[in-house]
Amino acid sequence: MMELIKKTDIDFMGIRKYAFAFSGVLVALGIFGVVQIYRGHANLGIDLAGGTSIQMKFRNPVSMDEVRRLLGGAGHQEASLQEVRGENILIIKVGAKGKEEKMVSGQVVSLLRQKIPDNPLTVESVSEIGPAIGKKLRSDAVLALVVSAIAIIVYLAWRFEFKFGVAAAIATFHDLAALVGVFYLLGKEIDLLFITALLTIGGYSLTDTVVVFDRIRENIRLRKKGTFSETINLSVNEVLSRTVVTSLTVFITCVSLLFFGGVVLKEFALALTIGVVVGTYSSVFVASPIVAVWRGEKMVEVKR
Repeated sequence: MMELIKKTDIDFMGIRKYAFAFSGVLVALGIFGVVQIYRGHANLGIDLAGGTSIQMKFRNPVSMDEVRRLLGGAGHQEASLQEVRGENILIIKVGAKGKEEKMVSGQVVSLLRQKIPDNPLTVESVSEIGPAIGKKLRSDAVLALVVSAIAIIVYLAWRFEFKFGVAAAIATFHDLAALVGVFYLLGKEIDLLFITALLTIGGYSLTDTVVVFDRIRENIRLRKKGTFSETINLSVNEVLSRTVVTSLTVFITCVSLLFFGGVVLKEFALALTIGVVVGTYSSVFVASPIVAVWRGEKMVEVKR
């Protein structure tokens, strides 16, 4: 109904070396981020690392430095603070300390009420997760990502051919690695909501890739001349308008959620926003070129 981009003739395959180089940097960054997460050198949420999260609202603005000093004096030097500007909301996260996590919330709240009596606070939410549960959630999250990658390969191998399935799985891994790497660099919290965003982006990227693969399959059947690279260029150019319109619509939705979704969904929405951009890039510049490199230039018809 709406063709945002008119007919194009972009040589996507001609710049695949540059795309692969850029993607290599993204994947390397993601692998580095995963290693740092495994070593515990990342901003892990309490649902993955264990600990206590307290969200409180003050009547008046509160000094972050003062709160950090008070917590340090009470033995919580490792506590992380997050301020919601303009709303006088402060989120305090304290790492798990064995059986002590059940007492931390009460200690922190009592401390702040005692030391800052002229600025009353209200506790809005408290989350407490032990380290054993956090470890189980981390292993379950990794399992979910692995199973989803295997399912992608099996589905696309059945629908197209094995090489298409592996290419889509590599492109999806590329998207997830890039998102992990960017979040690590930004120092954003990695929790179960972030894992949910990873799985969501994986599904989105796969859907976008399948659209391109469908057009490639149809053009292989219809075209009797030309190389496989030419067929990929033709196919990607034909679906480019659809890809951009779809991605732009989702991007606008994610940005709206980022700015108006509230503090709880802020980093989840940020992950979706970044993921949509990376996923769109990979469906055009990563997935199809991988198939081309693997299959060579020979035009072999793909099963319907």
